[in-house]
Amino acid sequence: MPAKVNATAAAAAAKPSVRERLLAAADELFYSEGIQTVGIDRVVHRAGVAKASLYNVFGSKDELVQAYLDARTDRTREGIERTLTRFRTPRERLLGVFDAQGQIFTEPGFNGCAHITASAEAQPGGPVECANARYRNWVRTMFTDLAREAGVADSEGLARQLHLLYDGSGVSARMDRDPSAATTARAAAAALFDAAIKVGEE
Repeated sequence: MPAKVNATAAAAAAKPSVRERLLAAADELFYSEGIQTVGIDRVVHRAGVAKASLYNVFGSKDELVQAYLDARTDRTREGIERTLTRFRTPRERLLGVFDAQGQIFTEPGFNGCAHITASAEAQPGGPVECANARYRNWVRTMFTDLAREAGVADSEGLARQLHLLYDGSGVSARMDRDPSAATTARAAAAALFDAAIKVGEE
């Protein structure tokens, strides 16, 4: 009997929660088709849960979209942090962000930046805009911190430039269907970094 109980408990623990199922369905549908195109009915059907469950867990579609975007941010951050562990010097770590971005571009189903897509459909001041602001603040802070660690005097100025490259690389990879955009952005980032270091030494 105890073995049977343990097996049942293990199976229950392995089964995704309602929240996890809803987020997985939202991620698949929102990312591939768009936030406004996909209605709540399709999300709950894909997740295999009752509509009431969605409102009990998230409260509204806007809150679900916000959670979907925050989860995308977390996944991107984890991927970049994992990639950066391969690099030893501060310069390599900073440029390694674009290596991580290039890996994202080659993933099956890559459909551009979820936050950029969502921003086109967001209401000013709403949950989606707030999630996008958190994402952009994280990207800018990441570049600022990496630039500072690498000894760049104007780390915030360089971070703004690198953020533009990062955004542009993502748009180019999506619109041109060209994963090598990250390689081009990396080369431009290297030139900007070297120029910033040189200015700081003068």
